[in-house]
Amino acid sequence: MLDVCLLGTGGMMPLPHRFLTSAMMRYNGSNLLIDCGEGTQIAIKEKGWTFKPIDIICFTHYHADHISGLPGLLLTMGNAERTEPLVMIGPRGLERVAGALRTIAPELPFEIQYIEINEQEADFEINGYHIHAFRVNHNIVCYGYSVEIHRVGRFDVERAKENGIPQKFWSRLQKGEVISCESGEVYTPQMVLGPPRKGIKVTYCTDTRPTELIVKSAEKSDLFICEGMYAEQEKLAKAKQYKHMTFYEAAELARRARVKELWLTHFSPSLIRAEGYLPKVREIFANASLGKDGRSVELLFEE
Repeated sequence: MLDVCLLGTGGMMPLPHRFLTSAMMRYNGSNLLIDCGEGTQIAIKEKGWTFKPIDIICFTHYHADHISGLPGLLLTMGNAERTEPLVMIGPRGLERVAGALRTIAPELPFEIQYIEINEQEADFEINGYHIHAFRVNHNIVCYGYSVEIHRVGRFDVERAKENGIPQKFWSRLQKGEVISCESGEVYTPQMVLGPPRKGIKVTYCTDTRPTELIVKSAEKSDLFICEGMYAEQEKLAKAKQYKHMTFYEAAELARRARVKELWLTHFSPSLIRAEGYLPKVREIFANASLGKDGRSVELLFEE
């Protein structure tokens, strides 16, 4: 099971009814945060989720509305007596940018490990999360993220017996461990597991024009959280100028990527009565809806 919460849905500036865009995921006792704009820690508190288990923070880019909440969040995590290392992932320059922000949060009881992305695409395995970063098209370097929970095949008792594997090793093999015995035998998970089962996939993408790499990276996601900066069709030219997207462009990406569900987010401060635009959006992609601050879902493994 993967818990997903869209903490805030605002773009550019926070509003009284709309925090800045950020999302959090929870899996197996470890939390992953994407972006950390002003007010993110208040949004986490309002949701009733906790700061201490945040082990990974991914940044799409370094505009203030996506990272300005970091110093306060780090201080709060430190006050929660966190001591485990924190991993930060983001475009090149992450350590410099985060280091500058940490001028007002200099002393922390935990280590920060920085992973800077230079490639078009990059993959990371951390705490059971498979994180795929992919370059998007904004006016500064910016990345989207697909987060997957992979699921191994079912344990096959008959295969384990046929391969003569002692029962004391079964649970370790099921967890993916390779076992080398002093007598020379080597046992691998492939010797006892069936084919991989379908996992869970969430793709988060904001501050970009539509690209083919977004379609490829979001393919068959269970949930696609994508920016819809503008809903008014006459603002397409503005979206192109500032390298953002409209509701309808996000819906077209969702349709082409064959995702299960689309949540729109990163709304322009001028956007009001957004629900009125959804009928046209759903003509393009039926299972589209508006993200709302604090909206969450439990994504379950398919049996």
